[in-house]
Amino acid sequence: MPIVSTTKMTARQFLELGEDPPGVRLELVNGEVAVSPSPTPDHSNVVVQLIVLLETHNHERDLGELYQDVDTILDRFNVRRPDVLFFFKDRSHLVGKKAMEGPPDLAVEVISPSSTEVDREDKFEQYRAAGVRFYWIIDPQLRTIDAWELIDGKYVHVGHAQGTATVRLPPFPDLEIPLARLWRRKRD
Repeated sequence: MPIVSTTKMTARQFLELGEDPPGVRLELVNGEVAVSPSPTPDHSNVVVQLIVLLETHNHERDLGELYQDVDTILDRFNVRRPDVLFFFKDRSHLVGKKAMEGPPDLAVEVISPSSTEVDREDKFEQYRAAGVRFYWIIDPQLRTIDAWELIDGKYVHVGHAQGTATVRLPPFPDLEIPLARLWRRKRD
């Protein structure tokens, strides 16, 4: 009879694995290594465009620190990599040398065809449980953005926009996000 290990990997053990193999992204989910494919061009474009908008706003106001796709320790057995992460200045001590040592103030996930359930259900619950105060989900196929704020331990839907609308979302009430900038122009 084979011996099966039921020992969960901890976040610290996971971070010792080193860099991801080419073409995949590794995360730690409930003590097990989860593999997902590299982002699609539409996904990558949304991330780049959003970072340009957010960093311009952040730089003008000196609000905090913005990152992309960094290991983020949510708890002992969960390490996720939000597409975009933001920490206000008073929480920048959570930015570690190898990983984020706690939940960001804002986590943004851009949905890829293979990640819909993970982003809308699994990460939604993990970010809520970890105390991520603001969570945005962007869907390039539907051309939507949705925002939630953690209030009394529950996510409350605080914003939605679609298509080419311009939206303002917490935690940046004075930042206008023109959605048309996020969507990749289709080539003939």
